[in-house]
Amino acid sequence: EVQLVESGGGLVQTGGSLRLSCVASGFNFDDYSIGWFRKAPGKEREGISCITISNGNIVYADSVKGRVAISSDNMKNTVYLQIDSLQPEDTAVYTCAADVFCNRAIMNYGMDYWGRGILVTVSS
Repeated sequence: EVQLVESGGGLVQTGGSLRLSCVASGFNFDDYSIGWFRKAPGKEREGISCITISNGNIVYADSVKGRVAISSDNMKNTVYLQIDSLQPEDTAVYTCAADVFCNRAIMNYGMDYWGRGILVTVSS
C-alpha cells in the first residue's frame, strides 16, 4: 500500500521558517518523483515543487521560487520542503504526492498518490 505521511507543520510567525517532511512507503522510492502541493482557504490547489528521486531534477513554482527548497534523503525515503520568509498568505494545508513524473504539467494537474496533508498556519 502506498503511503505518504507529512510532518513538520504547525503555527509559525510571519518571517519564520518551516521544514516539512514527507515519508514514503509502499513503492520503490527511487522510481518516483515526489511533489508538494498546498491548498489555501478559498483558493485552488497549487503545486509548489517536485523532485525526481533518481536524478535530482527539481521544479519550483514561480510563486515560491527563492523561498522554498526541496530535497530528498533516499536512505530514509523522505522528501523535505524548506519554506523561508513565511507570510500569512502561505497559510494552507500542505500535501505531498508521488508520481512517475516531475514537471510543470504535473504540478498543475496533480499526482497519482497523495498524503493526507498537514496544516501550516502563519500568524501576522
